[in-house]
Amino acid sequence: MEKTYQPEQIESRWYQRWEADNRFAPSGHGAPFTIMIPPPNVTGSLHMGHAFQDTIMDTLTRWRRMQGRNTLWQVGTDHAGIATQMLVERKLATEEGKSRHDLGRNDFIDKVWEWKNESGGQITQQLRRMGTSLDWSRERFTMDDGFYKAVQDVFVRLHEEKLIYRGKRLVNWDPELNTAISDLEVENVEVDGHMWHFKYPLAGGETYEYIEKNSDGDVILRETRDYISIATTRPETMLGDGAVAVHPSDERYAPLVGKLCEIPVGPKEHRRLIPIITDEYPDPTFGSGAVKITGAHDFNDYAVAQRNNIPLYNLMDRKARMRTDGLSYEASAELASRAAKGENIGDVAAVNLVPEPLRGLDRFAARQQVIEAITEEGLAVTRRNEDGVERPLVENKKIMQPFGDRSHVVIEPYLTDQWFVAVDELAKPAIAAVENGDIEFVPKNYENMYFSWMRDLQDWCISRQLWWGHRIPAWYDADGNVYVARNEQEAREKHNLPADLALTQDEDVLDTWFSSGLWTFATLGWPEQTPELATFHPTSVLVTGFDIIFFWVARMIMLTLKFTGDVPFKKVYVHGLVRDGQGNKMSKSKGNVLDPIDLIDGISLDELMEKRTGNMMQPQKAKAISNATRSEFPEGIEAHGTDALRYTFLSQATTGRDIKFDMGRLDGYRNFCNKLWNASRYVLMNADGEDTGLAPDAPVELSLADRWIISRLQQTEAQVTSALEEFRFDHASQALYDFVWNEYCDWYLELSKPVLWDENASAEAKRGTRRTLVRVLETTLRLAHPMMPYLTEEIWQRVAPLAGTFNEGTEGSGDSIMVQPWPMVDENTVDETATHDIEWLKGVIIAVRNIRAEMNISPGKPLDVLLTKGADADRQRLADNQRFLAKLAKLDSISWLENPADAPLSATQLVGEMEVLVPMADLIDKDTELARLAKEIDKQEKVINGIEKKLSNEGFTAKAPAAVVEKERAKLADSQASHRLLMEQREKIAAL
Repeated sequence: MEKTYQPEQIESRWYQRWEADNRFAPSGHGAPFTIMIPPPNVTGSLHMGHAFQDTIMDTLTRWRRMQGRNTLWQVGTDHAGIATQMLVERKLATEEGKSRHDLGRNDFIDKVWEWKNESGGQITQQLRRMGTSLDWSRERFTMDDGFYKAVQDVFVRLHEEKLIYRGKRLVNWDPELNTAISDLEVENVEVDGHMWHFKYPLAGGETYEYIEKNSDGDVILRETRDYISIATTRPETMLGDGAVAVHPSDERYAPLVGKLCEIPVGPKEHRRLIPIITDEYPDPTFGSGAVKITGAHDFNDYAVAQRNNIPLYNLMDRKARMRTDGLSYEASAELASRAAKGENIGDVAAVNLVPEPLRGLDRFAARQQVIEAITEEGLAVTRRNEDGVERPLVENKKIMQPFGDRSHVVIEPYLTDQWFVAVDELAKPAIAAVENGDIEFVPKNYENMYFSWMRDLQDWCISRQLWWGHRIPAWYDADGNVYVARNEQEAREKHNLPADLALTQDEDVLDTWFSSGLWTFATLGWPEQTPELATFHPTSVLVTGFDIIFFWVARMIMLTLKFTGDVPFKKVYVHGLVRDGQGNKMSKSKGNVLDPIDLIDGISLDELMEKRTGNMMQPQKAKAISNATRSEFPEGIEAHGTDALRYTFLSQATTGRDIKFDMGRLDGYRNFCNKLWNASRYVLMNADGEDTGLAPDAPVELSLADRWIISRLQQTEAQVTSALEEFRFDHASQALYDFVWNEYCDWYLELSKPVLWDENASAEAKRGTRRTLVRVLETTLRLAHPMMPYLTEEIWQRVAPLAGTFNEGTEGSGDSIMVQPWPMVDENTVDETATHDIEWLKGVIIAVRNIRAEMNISPGKPLDVLLTKGADADRQRLADNQRFLAKLAKLDSISWLENPADAPLSATQLVGEMEVLVPMADLIDKDTELARLAKEIDKQEKVINGIEKKLSNEGFTAKAPAAVVEKERAKLADSQASHRLLMEQREKIAAL
């Protein structure tokens, strides 16, 4: 083995070999174990969430494969409708100066496929860098032919059962992309906003007595009003109001219920009247307690309008500009006024309540004109300011604004014709599957989140106004009649349509969540009843983040139960999100994103800053991000290798909680990889070419240390296996880490030296220790392999022949650690006596080392040690282990002192009730050591006084950030602890 561990030299070599040898395919033997990868977007690149999630899935897959399961980790990518179309449109504009409309639909789709075939595999190559043992021979794509057939089949069958329908409903609309989008594609961002207060005059100049009371029922305001006031953050939508709503219990407005009020905008001669109604939605304690209801432009208002049969007036076009189509304003206002009086005016689609001067304006430009017009007319609510001047009441406040996650424009609730899935009937069996335990969430508390969503479902909008995606299998004739079928020919046959009847296919495509909802069974060949479907479905476990439990997990459960009659998976392991070291969400706008490939390969500071700020348009923000990056990574990021990154993820993979990614842990686990590498080099140097007891009749003698490490290995195997069964990857990685670092490397390797290097040790003893060295290491490598695949494969190839577990040349098995059996616990080798004896041995060695440190005695200086006041078992342990103690504690001698009263002046440590004594005569220069300690004590006292003075300054503690104050308190505590230790050392030495 090379002297130093260099992951970059082994990772690509081993992955290429595994893939070439088809190691990732199912074995065809054993009980099936299946995981479906949550399909990453074909446009995507590997981010920290992917790397974390894929590490968990690969750990489970490799572990089950080693357990002899018939393991399939199904790979595939999602066609990512919006993201892919945007990417190719930008590419087309940059390279050819054309839009998709210039090409036409068919030629543009050809361009997308061309891009996909040339550049759409970046993330799959990055997945390989993470060591993922995905079955690449079965790679799927949500737009491949087989998947396309499955999607069409599901759509048609749901439509035939009236579970898919076309209707006009409110959706999230992206005015930049001109398509409906899902809630998951909406980012709600807190921004600076305003709340305007306006008066809606009562019809006919009516008045009423407005009475406001405090919480005790005392009247605090009584006045006559001829209006009802509302507050809004979106004045432009007032044009589409259908009513004003108040709560049924709100006594202030009881006289107004059932009356009409006037919308205070538009031509005066055509002012529109709307009714004042009651509904549970308004909060009497918020604002004026009265709420305008604009059902076509607000989701809450939409629900109120549906309950109260209020017309929905659409004000905007697909680009969020004020409408220019439909009837004139005068004709529209007339119809709307009739509707307010309860008349049936039929379809309101042609009603355009935007006054002519505002038509065609952007919504925000229209907003400003509406505000100015109302204010000029004196219909803004006013408040007297400190100078006694009446001014319009406009509150500056933080509001949650919805933005498109890709377009970054404000999303508009928009009333439009879309295709929907009626989910009520689909949800019932999906709820029951979790209630009766057919599907189990880990951790279990996520079942509550699942139930809360599933019991309050809205019909699912599945159409998108894009060109790239699964085109909706519906055809229209000139009269607008719709015919749903798998293709046009089937539509004609199914509905007995004449051959000369012109049909046009629906222009929309399906939401990508619809196609990915079929992922577990469509990737296995459904609707064909394939052997893979029979073998690997239902899948064993789904690994996912909590943020898509509704968008993906719930929809997979509904659709899979509907079309296969079974659940899609038996367990759902829900992990948290990967955040930065301060707990902030990683985002490009914050400049705190970490690229897992950079953590693996390393990146210079300049390259990292360019990555984080390269496309940023705001110089000040870019500068702040650069400064923060320089502070956090002054030397850039060093290479750590894949195994160290994987182990870091697993160490932080507590069930369900978000993780703060810790660069310190990453450094620590790179050191752990080095530790295992160096330990393996020691084993090979002492075992390669030597007798390791492979012969069946070779006599061996096991030392206490041999028996102890074998025993501890069995206990570690049990711990790791149990933790993986429970999805406690943090516990599994910690148990393995403690065994490798603290027991095998720090103790057992040292305990092996007295046997291997002792010329008087028997051949049987040497053979026993060599066999234990290699067999424990080989088993440990198998135990570690699911978590750190590259390092373990590289070392195992060298160690396995010495342990007798390497069968080079055996086809399909034996030549890779991947297909070795998972370690099984052998209770017969658990030796509690050896464990107790070694703990005693370690206690004595640590006691001697502590005395050396306290008394400032050189680690290499041989000592004479006395043991006293112990039990008979302590005497026996001393007799059995003098060779180990002398070697590891660097002793000239160690003996039992019968009478404690005869002990010379010594430094003392306790091991249980036994005393460990190191006589101090001639070991140290008492005066020199006391002088040294006096200087150290004085130095610590000055540090303590300085910190105490700072913390007693109220100006500092009041103004400094809490984290800075806490850091100073921690420094004080550390200095005080060091001072106490120095004082104790001085007292001991002064007593010598």
